[in-house]
Amino acid sequence: MRGLRRAALSLASLAVALGVVVPAYAHVGNKDVFEQVSAGPYKLFVTIRPPSVIPGVATVEVRASGDSGARVAAIRITPIPLTGEASLHPPTADAMKASADDPNFFTGSLWLMASGSWQVRLDMDGSAGTAVAGVPVAAVALSILPMQRPLGITLAVLGVILVLGMAGIVGAAVRESRLAPGVAPTPARRQRAAMAAGTALVAMAFAIAGGDKWWKVSAADYAADIYRPSDLHATLSGDTLDLTVGNFVVKQGRWKADSNDELLLDHGHLMHLYAIRMPQMDAVFHLHPAPVGEKHLTLNLPAMPPGTYKLFADIVHLNGFPETLTATLAVPPGMAAAPLGTEDAEAFPPPLDQGDLGSGCKLPDGYTMVWDKPAGITANTAYTFRFRLLDRDGKPAGDVQPYLGMAGHAAFVKADGSAFAHTHPDGSAAMPAMMLANPGASDTGGMAGAASMAGDMAGMPGMAMAAAQPLPPVVEFPYGFPSPGRYRIFIQMKHGGTVETGVFDAEVR
Repeated sequence: MRGLRRAALSLASLAVALGVVVPAYAHVGNKDVFEQVSAGPYKLFVTIRPPSVIPGVATVEVRASGDSGARVAAIRITPIPLTGEASLHPPTADAMKASADDPNFFTGSLWLMASGSWQVRLDMDGSAGTAVAGVPVAAVALSILPMQRPLGITLAVLGVILVLGMAGIVGAAVRESRLAPGVAPTPARRQRAAMAAGTALVAMAFAIAGGDKWWKVSAADYAADIYRPSDLHATLSGDTLDLTVGNFVVKQGRWKADSNDELLLDHGHLMHLYAIRMPQMDAVFHLHPAPVGEKHLTLNLPAMPPGTYKLFADIVHLNGFPETLTATLAVPPGMAAAPLGTEDAEAFPPPLDQGDLGSGCKLPDGYTMVWDKPAGITANTAYTFRFRLLDRDGKPAGDVQPYLGMAGHAAFVKADGSAFAHTHPDGSAAMPAMMLANPGASDTGGMAGAASMAGDMAGMPGMAMAAAQPLPPVVEFPYGFPSPGRYRIFIQMKHGGTVETGVFDAEVR
């Protein structure tokens, strides 16, 4: 009975795992992708909700708009590996469905069949002709879905009935299959029938035991494929922070890249490191370690208040797969400190336990950053969060400059550290992966390719920032909070050669 129930549970678990509609995850605790895409005259706000199991179904939502009245009439979506030979042979596209209430809102779904770097290709037809865009998605298995107990019991009972029924059929066949109609079976024939039924039960018991053993092996293999970020080892010697990256094990199936060891430049750096003092989040640093060897980066830390810091390190592998690595760092008092780098940023907001920071953040040089905060924020909802920079007179700042090639950078961090996302005005996808997914991106190969990719970033939407022309004092970030709770938001903008960090709190329902 126990073996039958276990086998039935195993088979049902497999069915649920393969069929659930639930790619992914560069950011900690954030699997969904939010991206603003420009494709010719069309503007798209794309939300991709990857599955938690692989193979699995990703849901795609697109809100379309356009310049000069350009209207999107139809969108087709295709899942394509981001790199490798399979990326050259896309499957048949699936048509998205336009909402009956809002013709500019489209929904669809598609299967992601293997872990690794994917893109969702969007083919658009509209009043201004056709256009194509791609949004990268990192697809990984995040969990093993449990079976509901009532379903398991039901399947176990049905399995017992099936086994007993099969034994009964074998016994009846031996006992009565050769008898003439109306003739009763002899005691000897009844005895042979009982022995045959018993033998059938033993044979089915062995078959169930073999199936159970096979399932355990398969389940162990699947469990081994559950996504685990690469290791990040952080050691501090004086003011020198040494970071070592290792153990990149995400499987890529038959389109596995030749090498996962090299990293791509992202906004000119191999790593973007956020260091946040926990648990009060009253000190934050956005830093950029420099490479000194294979998988080895180093940095001379600026003056940091002593305490325990949670490290979030963003990297992008050669095949476009992004990761956020985590570690903890204990900073002792009285540590010697280097000057803050010209592209680095810091902030020292009030501790979390002092209450909500509100929608206006006074900056050290007299400027103010303002969040046009929504009246209410709910989890798993796509938003465009808008921030404004005001000068000392309370007027829109007229000296805003690009920061690391963008109008701004944002980090959304849950108070307990369980969720972290480093995003940009275009969205949450890593810029190198966006370049691989869209026409005009370089065919990269190693660090030479990474350098070429960094040079080509000026051609990407949001990256062409002319230093001679001040930027608008407004920046927007598409994002959706993954779960309810309290979050702290860090916004970096640059003006007059100074990088400012505005800090805000959000209570998510």
